[in-house]
Amino acid sequence: MSSLLYDTPGPRAKVRNVLYSILFTALLGAVGWWVYDGLNSKGELDWIKWEPFFTSSQPYTAFILPGLQNTLIAASLALVIALPLGAVFGIARLSDHSWVRGAAGTVVEFFRAIPVLILMLFANQAYSDFTDINPDDRPLYAVVTGLVLYNASVLAEIVRAGIQSLPRGQTDAAKAIGMRKGQTMTNVLLPQSVTAMLPAIVSQLVVIVKDTALGGAMLSFAELLSSVRPMSANYGANTIACFTIVAIIFIALNFALTSAAGWLERKLRRGKKSTGAVVHAGPGGGLETIGPTKINNDGGSAV
Repeated sequence: MSSLLYDTPGPRAKVRNVLYSILFTALLGAVGWWVYDGLNSKGELDWIKWEPFFTSSQPYTAFILPGLQNTLIAASLALVIALPLGAVFGIARLSDHSWVRGAAGTVVEFFRAIPVLILMLFANQAYSDFTDINPDDRPLYAVVTGLVLYNASVLAEIVRAGIQSLPRGQTDAAKAIGMRKGQTMTNVLLPQSVTAMLPAIVSQLVVIVKDTALGGAMLSFAELLSSVRPMSANYGANTIACFTIVAIIFIALNFALTSAAGWLERKLRRGKKSTGAVVHAGPGGGLETIGPTKINNDGGSAV
């Protein structure tokens, strides 16, 4: 059966698709064998290089866990600061006042255009020249500052785009019942746009976690990836094994983050489909809730 977007393949197309699948599988297998043979010929797959990760807890307690702790600390601090800061600048870019829009837009475009690594290096030098921060703590401050400045500007654009993606009728309806600009934003636009913004926000949070590795590469920040060098030096230069373990931890960490965000998004969507509230402007400009609403089988709502 065909549709406007997809035509059911005929006999020749089916044979061609099968041949393409076989060719791709064979090519993938050849690449996999080439990688395996190269690693095996150089001794990178020898059990002695992988044994410490399966027979001893020392690599984890001495190197991996402290690095993972610093990664989570830096990413959490950057997240907690960048999210509200990005929301403020995103909303400011939609202000009715041109000077507010212009100032917010200048800040956002400036920091969004600078690579996050340069922001970290500048922050590290600034903390060194103008503050009395302990040199041992300075890399953490520099990494968090760079992550906040860059990711807050990106999140600001996500918030602005998410709010502007809502139908114009939402704002018009809020104005019709007497809501002020701030009430419309906090009670109508932001709650509805969160679901639309959530996938992009989660993608940026994953970027925050991964970009902590830049601090380890350039600022001697003892994060997860920087633990590879001392760990490989202490266990027979098993660099491939160390990188593999660290990569698996990064994958698991980011997978847990995206899974939690996916669960939250599904819950928000179910909540919007099942219940709601009828809101109107009460005396003195305040908001009053008439009561919960339920979705009827015919698509209407009942109070």
